[in-house]
Amino acid sequence: MHDVAVFRFLGRLALDFLEYLGGVGKLAWSVVESLKSGRPRVRLMLEQIVETGWRSQPVVVVTGAFTGAVLAAQALFQFKPLGMETGGGALVSVAMLRELGPSVTALMLAGRVGAAMAAEIGTMKVTEQIDALRAMDVHPIDYLVTPRFLAMLVAMPLLIAESAAFGIVASLIVGTGPFGVNGAYWMNQMHLHTDGSDIVFAMSKGLVFGMLIVIISCHQGLTVTQGAVGVGRGTTRAMVYSSLAILVVNFFLTLLLSFLFPAGAAA
Repeated sequence: MHDVAVFRFLGRLALDFLEYLGGVGKLAWSVVESLKSGRPRVRLMLEQIVETGWRSQPVVVVTGAFTGAVLAAQALFQFKPLGMETGGGALVSVAMLRELGPSVTALMLAGRVGAAMAAEIGTMKVTEQIDALRAMDVHPIDYLVTPRFLAMLVAMPLLIAESAAFGIVASLIVGTGPFGVNGAYWMNQMHLHTDGSDIVFAMSKGLVFGMLIVIISCHQGLTVTQGAVGVGRGTTRAMVYSSLAILVVNFFLTLLLSFLFPAGAAA
C-alpha cells in the first residue's frame, strides 16, 4: 500500500508538471501569434526596456564586477605558485562571456524583473483589470506579455555584455593591483584566448534566458488565484521557477553551444 501511495504521488507530480509545461507552451505560442499578427505597441515596449534594462544596471554592474574580481582572485591564488598569473585574464574573460556573465545576470533579473512582472500582472488579474482589457477588445497577451517579451530580447544581451565587461575590467584591476601582474601580459593572454565565438555564446544564452524569464513570470501572473495571497505566491514561484529553468537550460545550452562554437575558435 505504501508503494502504491508513492507511485500515485509521483504520478500526480508528473501530471502537474506536464500541465504546467503545457500552460507555459501555450503562452509562448500566443506570444508568437501576437508577434505575427498583433498590434505593435512601441511605447509599451520602450517603457519596458527602461524598466528592464536601464533600471537593472546598478545590480548588473555590481554583480558582474564583483563576480569577475572574485574569479580573478581565486584563479591567481591557484596560478601564482605555478607562475601562470597572466593566464588569469584569459580565464576570466572566457568564463564571464561563456558562463558567469549570462547565468549570473539572468538569475539577478529573474529575481528583480521576473518577480515584478508576475506581481504586476497578477495584481491586474485579481483586480479584474485583465477582464476589463478583454471587454475593451484589447488582447491581454498583445498588451501585457508581448511588449515585455520584446523588451527583454533587447535588454538582456546588452546587460550581459555590460556585466561581462565590468567583470573583465574588475579582474584586470585585481590582477594588476594586489597581485602585481603585468597588465600588458594580462591583456595579451585575454586577447589570445577570447574571440567572437565567446561573444556569440554569451548573446545566445542571453536571448534564451530572457525568453524564459518573461514567459514563466507572465504565466505566473496570468494564472494567479486567491487574491493577494495568490499574488505573493505567484511572485515567489516566478522567481524560483525562472531561476531553476535558467540553471537547467544553461547546462544543455553549454553543451550545444560548446559543440557549435568551441573555445578558441573564431565565430
